[in-house]
Amino acid sequence: MMDPRVIRARLAGLPEGTSYGDATPVVSDVYLPRSHVAALSPNALIVKGMRGAGKTFWWNALQDRNVRTLLGKRETNSQLSQSTEIRNGFGEKILPDEYPSKDVLAELLAKNTDARIVWRTVLAWHVTPQDGHLREMTAWSDRCTYVATNSNAIDMMIHERDAELDRQGTHLLVLFDALDRCADDWDKMYRLIRGLMQVALDVRSCRRIRVKVFLRSDQADEARIGDFADASKVFASSVELNWPPNELYGLLWHCMANSDNGADLRSFLEDRVPWKSVGINGRIVFAVPRKLVFGEQAQRDRFHAIAGPWMGRDPRRGFPYTWIPNHLADTEGKVSPRSFLAALRTAARDTDDRHPEHKHALHYDSIKQGVREASKIRVREFREDYPWVQQVLGSMQGMVVPCAFEEVEQRWAEREVLRRLALDMKNAEVKLVPRHVDQGPSGVRKDLENMSIFQRLRDGRVNIPDVFRVGYGLGRRGGVKPVRPTG
Repeated sequence: MMDPRVIRARLAGLPEGTSYGDATPVVSDVYLPRSHVAALSPNALIVKGMRGAGKTFWWNALQDRNVRTLLGKRETNSQLSQSTEIRNGFGEKILPDEYPSKDVLAELLAKNTDARIVWRTVLAWHVTPQDGHLREMTAWSDRCTYVATNSNAIDMMIHERDAELDRQGTHLLVLFDALDRCADDWDKMYRLIRGLMQVALDVRSCRRIRVKVFLRSDQADEARIGDFADASKVFASSVELNWPPNELYGLLWHCMANSDNGADLRSFLEDRVPWKSVGINGRIVFAVPRKLVFGEQAQRDRFHAIAGPWMGRDPRRGFPYTWIPNHLADTEGKVSPRSFLAALRTAARDTDDRHPEHKHALHYDSIKQGVREASKIRVREFREDYPWVQQVLGSMQGMVVPCAFEEVEQRWAEREVLRRLALDMKNAEVKLVPRHVDQGPSGVRKDLENMSIFQRLRDGRVNIPDVFRVGYGLGRRGGVKPVRPTG
């Protein structure tokens, strides 16, 4: 058995973010779940996932040549390589020379520029040669006008660039992410995404030019963005970024195996099979043995060697291997890898603070504290994406679930939640408001169910998963105690 303090130190240093931001990706940080292999293929035009599933991670990572080299070596069928050309079509960064900002998009829509023309212009901009006529224009409005009035010239330019890429045997991918930032209301956002789906359909006829659109699940509403001819061909190429429990633990093993003390940790995790490695620009990246990803018993044994066999003094409290994913899942059973790593990182630090001599790397009480911290992170994420959720769920603090929806309605009425929300909407202080708010409390309930926050039980009561319940200060008999309010 390896010294638990060494394992604890590695867990305490697990990465705090999974999207890179402005940082340069590091190849040793890249873990490739099975479902993500198909998602990274140039032919996967739509990549869907919950917040924290890895959409922005891959938007950033694919832009790095070393990462593309790693993916090409690891997955020979991925059609990705160092020579794959990557362009940014939209993202969370402000890159005015690569794509229009939210404000510019609003101006274009206000001038009745067709959303399809907007994104066709972005595509054309990225395939235009340096001496092309489009390069002479500095304003996106002028570029859009040119593209709209010179359709044949744009078609020929795209065709010629596609033929050139085909001769070279490589692809050009234009990546689109963070589309919740393209507009402040659902109608404009759906209008823009619908136009982007039309462009994705247009380039299906190309051999080497593709768009890849990263969407949150609530943005991929086919009724709103797929009401055009042959839209089904685009949606047939969509892939979900899934993180089943075995892949969450696979990510953990990857982080441990490619860290300081990696050799000792690899031996601890699996010493009966050789660890395959790939050299990328002087960096060695180790791949987790398939047994440790797809063998549940092997995973369970390794993790229980780290966390102990039980979530208390006996088996009645549950088993850490299943307890953690179960308490981090939304109503669809999905777990964000960011939440998973946050729970383990906090658990390691808390164990070091309060149980430094514990015989295992993680103490079960510290694991519960880790879930509380992960819940707070999920709450912050939803506050960023949907500010109105804080008003709606924050008003429920102190309630115990499951409960009758009538109790929720009563609390909302007492706190005047929907009236205040309507006032904020009128003053334009809330973006991406509840889509069904005009239907009253039942409409807001529907939105929360679609977001996998509210769960409708068979008897009609409302339940809320621990990953949200704890962070919003709601109780449940026998559950993890809620986070104490601050401020």
